Amino acid sequence: MKKWIQAMRLRTLPLAASCILAGAAAAKDHGTSSGVVLVLILSTTFLLQILSNLANDYGDYSHGVDNEQRVGPARAMQSGAIGRVQMKRALIITTLLTLVSGTGLLWMVFSPKSQFMEAILMLALGLAAIVSAIKYTVGSNPYGYRGLGDLFVFLFFGPVGALGTYYLLTGQFETHAIWLAATTGLYSTAVLNLNNLRDHENDRASGKHTLVVKMGFRNGKIYQSILIGLGTLTLVIWLAQQENGRAFTACIPAIAQCLLLVKVWKCNVPAQLDSELKKVALLTFMTALLLFVM
Repeated sequence: MKKWIQAMRLRTLPLAASCILAGAAAAKDHGTSSGVVLVLILSTTFLLQILSNLANDYGDYSHGVDNEQRVGPARAMQSGAIGRVQMKRALIITTLLTLVSGTGLLWMVFSPKSQFMEAILMLALGLAAIVSAIKYTVGSNPYGYRGLGDLFVFLFFGPVGALGTYYLLTGQFETHAIWLAATTGLYSTAVLNLNNLRDHENDRASGKHTLVVKMGFRNGKIYQSILIGLGTLTLVIWLAQQENGRAFTACIPAIAQCLLLVKVWKCNVPAQLDSELKKVALLTFMTALLLFVM
């Protein structure tokens, strides 16, 4: 059980929850909330994140990226704790659990109103999320190895996650929720970029062409600053439209995000970015949590 818990990388779940909490915060501001629906959204999202983590473990090991030179905690397949057949079986089971959770969510939201077309469209989006979670590093031509990981993280941890949550809770789309969706998408992409900054040397040697590998270490730091800066700006724009002054407490972790950039710029040893990666992920979650509870 311990080896599977480590392979699932449960520490990544708070970041996955950030876009959901941001969407729920916007929905609450709209005056709509449903605890049961929110729990089902979170459970489906967590299963998707676990699926992505397991697929990432399988894909990076299969492509030789997880080797002795890799920085960070040892992966399950890399360490030999889990074999190829076991991981494939886990991927199938997690995919099925995700489908069950997601289908149950859509049935609860759309069946009472007989909105079957809307349910089909959301199901298609969910299937796309499952395929994206797997194809990030798995297969002969994974998009994460072509510098497209950042785009997909922004989309699914931003507009898809936050706006999808808003729609499932309210039954409509509102333009003001886009600002929060952009915030969680940009901050989540910043987490991925820090990961790629940390691993860029081994990624380059292994043929994993992330954006950092393509643009270089220094430009990757500039890119990190842009992601954090735009994420904070979109958050402030959303907060400026709110009447609830308490929501501005969400700026506290956002300010901390900006301060962390100083450490990123001073760092010349990629391995030392591992601790900063965890901080950015936690601060992103804290931002979304404060938005939701205030």
